[in-house]
Amino acid sequence: MKNVFILGGTGLLGYHTTRELLKRGYTVSTVSLPPMPSAELLPPEVECELGDINEMSDDKILALLKGKEMFIYAAGADERIVPDAPAVRFFYEQNVLPTQRLARLARQAGVKRFVLYGSYFAHFAEKWPEFKLATDQAYPRTRLLQEEVAILEGEGKMDVMTLRLPYIFGTMPGRTPLWKMFLPQIQGKEFVPVLGGGTAMVTVKQVAEATIGALEFGKHGEKYAISDTNMKYQAFFELIADVLGQKDTVVQVVPLEKMKPAYAKRDEQAAEAGKEHAIHAAVTADLQNRDAYIDPNDTMPILKYNKDDVKASIIETIKSCIE
Repeated sequence: MKNVFILGGTGLLGYHTTRELLKRGYTVSTVSLPPMPSAELLPPEVECELGDINEMSDDKILALLKGKEMFIYAAGADERIVPDAPAVRFFYEQNVLPTQRLARLARQAGVKRFVLYGSYFAHFAEKWPEFKLATDQAYPRTRLLQEEVAILEGEGKMDVMTLRLPYIFGTMPGRTPLWKMFLPQIQGKEFVPVLGGGTAMVTVKQVAEATIGALEFGKHGEKYAISDTNMKYQAFFELIADVLGQKDTVVQVVPLEKMKPAYAKRDEQAAEAGKEHAIHAAVTADLQNRDAYIDPNDTMPILKYNKDDVKASIIETIKSCIE
């Protein structure tokens, strides 16, 4: 089975996964949103159609999937979006419903292996029930539902696996990394307050390798939380400040009780504007005061992705943001 369809092959993760698939002898086709980020982004052997798959008919999608044995779902809305309230409806419509439809059509088309790009917030929704992420926060709640509907659509006919992705670093031609939107928190600042927790991190190359690992070795219904490096937010922000050339910037851990009111204010401001955060800012403060760490040994041996230089990838990513 070497014939793969990728939804979102011109996005950051889809692009790197496409390159890794080609390197390993797979045949790849993709549907991606226009415009093409770079004129010659994908090699000619990749069959690429630009368009919104959610606007295509079932018959059109079934024709696109004819003869495809594997499907990679590398699309959707992430937690950085602050939609109109209620946020849960937005993420349900953007992530859950399209996934359910495409998993159903993939199964009908004869696809045997389906990999969904999910979020590590689903992992921590299960690990930290005290925060009620699975019931009260739009983004993790709908990410869990997205996983479940895909699994159920595949049941008995198509193996469905999820990669629960943490912080991801890397670059590609024609696109500015999304990390650019976070730089104002640090740029030009003499003092940067952070909370005391940390996060799991991977590179785009590792996502690509883990995706192929899931296609080749994954088991139906499994949810693989991948990781390479676990890093404190303080160390992460210090690294960014260093790349920005801000040698004198002080990044200091501040107690949760002193930071949380400012986070809660963001929720109030969003509500006043008719918006709602994907995860309420006050809850984000609680999460960022914890170590959202993942042991790479839980998934590396199964999916056979390799260690990588996450620090170098962070530096490359931040440099790309400021060029």
